[in-house]
Amino acid sequence: MSYRNRTAALASAAALAGSVVLMAAPVARAEVVDVNYQCKTPIGDKSAVSPIDIKGVKSGGGYRITMSWQKGVSSSPVELGKGAMTPSATIALGGADGGTMTVTGPANDAALPANTPIKINDLGGTYTPKKSGEVTFTAGVLTIKALGTTTTCTPTNDPDPSLTLDVTAASGGGATGPTQGGGSGSGSGAELPQTGPEDSAVALGTLGGTVLLVGAAGALWLTRRHQGARARH
Repeated sequence: MSYRNRTAALASAAALAGSVVLMAAPVARAEVVDVNYQCKTPIGDKSAVSPIDIKGVKSGGGYRITMSWQKGVSSSPVELGKGAMTPSATIALGGADGGTMTVTGPANDAALPANTPIKINDLGGTYTPKKSGEVTFTAGVLTIKALGTTTTCTPTNDPDPSLTLDVTAASGGGATGPTQGGGSGSGSGAELPQTGPEDSAVALGTLGGTVLLVGAAGALWLTRRHQGARARH
């Protein structure tokens, strides 16, 4: 085989390797999903629809999960002073894992007017995979505690998952089961980029580019070696 053919073959192999890397990309899909909440409050039933966004960030041996509400839900007949309202919620796990995890957050940092949809701050928790595979995260029950009362808001429209992750358990496997997480704010320890489609594409594109550069370098080395051999002859 001539050096030109060898060079072309190496370039093709490098491109194919890059394609294989991209095809083997971890699955990470996120989308904002409208959730129809039916709320049981101390003064009667209320309903509200809010778009829900769930994100996952790799943190240590697990993922830091953040749940966001883009619209307020329920309301209070009286003003809720600063620190009077504390929210929490559950997220249903599906796919390779099962059960639920809990996300929590701080009390309201400003007064909430009466008869106004309550804006829920971002809630967070840590999810540790119990089994490797594709796991879905779907909005569950929202709980609001304020002034000694409890309001529960339950999704009634069977919402789709807001996040799908392809995860790997620390032990490489294990039985599925309920997973509990808690806390608020940023997770401790070094965190990798957010597990979203854009970040995955950038990371994989960089890796694919590295594979192509290695292939090109190999082709250049073979070409120079062939030219050196011809010069000696």
